[in-house]
Amino acid sequence: MKLVVFLICSLTSWVSPDVSELRSTYPKANKSEEVTEELFVKLSPVTKTDDAVLVAYKGAVSTLKAKYAQKLRDKKNFFKSGAELIEYAAAIKPGNIEIRCIRLSVQENSPKVVGYKESIEEDKGFLLHNFAKISSDEIREFVKNYALQSSVFDASEKQLFSGR
Repeated sequence: MKLVVFLICSLTSWVSPDVSELRSTYPKANKSEEVTEELFVKLSPVTKTDDAVLVAYKGAVSTLKAKYAQKLRDKKNFFKSGAELIEYAAAIKPGNIEIRCIRLSVQENSPKVVGYKESIEEDKGFLLHNFAKISSDEIREFVKNYALQSSVFDASEKQLFSGR
């Protein structure tokens, strides 16, 4: 089955990944090695010269690849390269709420041992402060869905995202 997914993704990898599809598929990758691999292949052609949101997704998926890697060195390399891509995207687009949400999701779920937790409070505050300003329904839904399931936000903060 993994081979079939890999072949399908390989045939379509020359096409720039669809951000809408990434928004809906990325949350599933944390619980599925197969989804992670599919996204990793789709995002493999993305470079730092592409849209910063795509770069952030590529970085996030790379950190998820670390979760499923067998060798310690592979885990370290996937995570390190992924975190570097996320930080690059956040540096060139610091006001992009989707990138900040992606970074927060990775930092929240990263093991303490990797030490990638330094922007949690900053990104949390950014999401709380800027959520109401999101004009895209799709991005609003992505951020809301993340925040409502996140342990970073308390119940009163989650109400700001759910509108209750």
